[in-house]
Amino acid sequence: MSSTEADDPPATPRGGMAMHLTRRFRFAALVAAAAVAATAAPAHATPGALSRAHTAGRVQSGPDLVRYTWPGVYFEGRFRGTGVGVVLDDPHNDYDVQVDGTTVATLVTPGRTTHRITGLTDAEHRVRLVKRTESPWAAGAFGGFTAEPGGRLLAKPRARHRRIEFIGDSLTAGYGNTSTTRDCSANGGVARNTNTDLAFGPLTARALGADYRVNAQSGLGMVRNYNGGDPGVTFRTYYDRVLQHLDESRRGHDGWRPQLVVIGLGTNDFSTAINPGEPWTAESLVTAYRTAYHGFLDRLRHRYGPGTTIVVGATAAGGTTAFADAAERVVRERNARGDDRVRYWYYDDPKLDRLGCDWHFSLHDHRIIAGLLTEHLAGLRLPW
Repeated sequence: MSSTEADDPPATPRGGMAMHLTRRFRFAALVAAAAVAATAAPAHATPGALSRAHTAGRVQSGPDLVRYTWPGVYFEGRFRGTGVGVVLDDPHNDYDVQVDGTTVATLVTPGRTTHRITGLTDAEHRVRLVKRTESPWAAGAFGGFTAEPGGRLLAKPRARHRRIEFIGDSLTAGYGNTSTTRDCSANGGVARNTNTDLAFGPLTARALGADYRVNAQSGLGMVRNYNGGDPGVTFRTYYDRVLQHLDESRRGHDGWRPQLVVIGLGTNDFSTAINPGEPWTAESLVTAYRTAYHGFLDRLRHRYGPGTTIVVGATAAGGTTAFADAAERVVRERNARGDDRVRYWYYDDPKLDRLGCDWHFSLHDHRIIAGLLTEHLAGLRLPW
């Protein structure tokens, strides 16, 4: 399997839990395939193909393609035959293609193509396409699955009854999680070493048999971004957008109603020291964070109703307990107002190695955290 490196300057590794603002990487197009024969051909969407693909992701629908930017978006289909095609138009992102639960191809910035998986047994199969990377600056597009000659697409898989939404920053997005070294400048850069599908959220959802969304964006906080960067916008700026880079893509509720929302916002707010010129003191930052958090919870309640359980997550950040203390206080205040479906979850473990890019969680760490979250959820009376 080949790889390419970003031609932008590599990120400089920092100590602590560094939450870098997402950069706009440019990559040479390459397709890496494994397990079965695969070929690429010009993109050609089959009429009606999108109606035979299941997704829980936040997507903008068109007549022949759906567009998206959020990480971890996935599409699932069923087909009978010896092969399947995946119609894509995306020079920005990396994808995994899975057949019957096994990853058979990794597509690196594939561009406009129909990627074909062939050589399968002539039987009924399930196919899954998942977006590994972040691209808040540009949308990817999917045109559905296609059957190989002699085969046919089947009705799409049923939506799962359980639904979970994961909201957060780079820790939730799985930033640099496949790396085994904190400095990723020599092993492909952050994008080549990111796989949202193997972050703790998707791992937890699959263990629970749930559909899920990952609405996460690296570098952003509730009121303050990493190291005070990009003032004037925060995660809250982008949350309501279908496509992160287009403010006009805001729209009303699309019918997605999760029984569970897990939030991880605050590491970027508190992990770095306040710089000269920033409009904060340590005390006023905590106050602003709590106020904004309550406003964000109000938005979620308006969107999803009172029956959704919301887990406010926190972990170690910046060598202080400011993040955890502020998040826990938000939950106590919420509970005191009568909302007992907001719960607090602090996670940490001495076995976490933080060997992902720039001191982020590794695959090893995400598996541990998924186990911790699954254990925590088992103690809640979830309205499944």
